[in-house]
Amino acid sequence: MIQNDIELKTSQQRIVYFQDLLLQLRAKASAEEFSLVSSGYRAEIEKMQEEVLDYLTQHVGEPIQTKETSKRTGTRRDTNP
Repeated sequence: MIQNDIELKTSQQRIVYFQDLLLQLRAKASAEEFSLVSSGYRAEIEKMQEEVLDYLTQHVGEPIQTKETSKRTGTRRDTNP
């Protein structure tokens, strides 16, 4: 879970890095190699994008919601159980 703007920037940079890796792999890896590794990169990108959006859609004055605090308070910011 992203806790501050520095972590937000780091996550955004990692997303771009993984997207660039996928772009390179699309052109350079064999179809078999690509299918083996692309799903892992995609899953990580999707996870990071969800965390970025969770952070960006939370007002700065609200306490940071984690999965654990969401369970205790009955609020949900994530779609994962």
